[in-house]
Amino acid sequence: MISGLKRQKQTVPPANGRDNAYWKPQSKGWILAADAAVWLALAISVCVPDAQAVNSLYYRIALVSFAVAWAAVWVASARAGGLRAKLYHYSQLVAALGAALAVWDLLSTKSGILQLPFFPGPAQIVEVMCRERATLLVSTLHSMRLFFAGLACGVVLGIVTGVLIGWNRQWNYWLFPVVKVAGVIPPVAWIPLALVIFPTSFQAGVFLLTLASWFSIAFMVSGGIASTPKSYFEVSRTLGADGRFLLFHVAVPHAVPHIFTGIATSAGMCFMTLVITEMIGAKAGLGWYINWARAWAAYDKVYASIIIMGVAFCVILAVIGLFRNYFLRWQKGIIK
Repeated sequence: MISGLKRQKQTVPPANGRDNAYWKPQSKGWILAADAAVWLALAISVCVPDAQAVNSLYYRIALVSFAVAWAAVWVASARAGGLRAKLYHYSQLVAALGAALAVWDLLSTKSGILQLPFFPGPAQIVEVMCRERATLLVSTLHSMRLFFAGLACGVVLGIVTGVLIGWNRQWNYWLFPVVKVAGVIPPVAWIPLALVIFPTSFQAGVFLLTLASWFSIAFMVSGGIASTPKSYFEVSRTLGADGRFLLFHVAVPHAVPHIFTGIATSAGMCFMTLVITEMIGAKAGLGWYINWARAWAAYDKVYASIIIMGVAFCVILAVIGLFRNYFLRWQKGIIK
């Protein structure tokens, strides 16, 4: 019974603090399972004969590097409780990833059940990432430049529109119907018009990404402004606050969580529009690279680009989360 209580105590996250987000059971078994899964994927790559002609060197180096780094970070986390909590939390995902790589390798490179060129194995994709690293880096930089330009314009326009709609009835009367109508039209539907209006494909892409991100942010901000409790305004007016103070020091701060939710949602819409835009009108970028590789049936390059997109989007969401946690640090211990 005592041991059961100890296990229960380990699995319950603390009520406050930074470790509150890392709630997975603190079991060393999962740490070992994660490292073992990666070594299993490496053993399959080395020991099982290949049914397809693939250069697995880069893939094996990547697996060894990750397994060694995982074990080294675990040892180094002995004096860092926050880092160890993160390792506990992500160990199940790492174990599942290692097992998925092992199964994927067996079905593709080792047995040929998943046939080329449509279903390349992980070794081929890692090889493409290493061999085509210069082209992929340039394409990624082009895509990120277009993405952040469009998202920044959409965020500014969306916040301004949302504040006007949520705060002023006259602006709400004229702008809200426009937001409702424009929000349901897919941004890619404006591609023919954008290519005619704007002189360059980059400017057309910024316009389309702005449309993709504008609606979500404007809708969330207007909802946050409109949902501000009336008691906040009454107390502020009692203390002598004017209309400008009520807007910028009461309503807008109340809408900050909604703003970051809208930004995160708009980032996803913006990323999807980015890929489609680059496939049609751009001369560089990950979307262009996917379209070019597809034309040559180089599906290993297509999957490499998709993986890079997924990693890039995860990093973007993580950065947005860091900014959100900083601006909403006063919520720690209040919201579970």
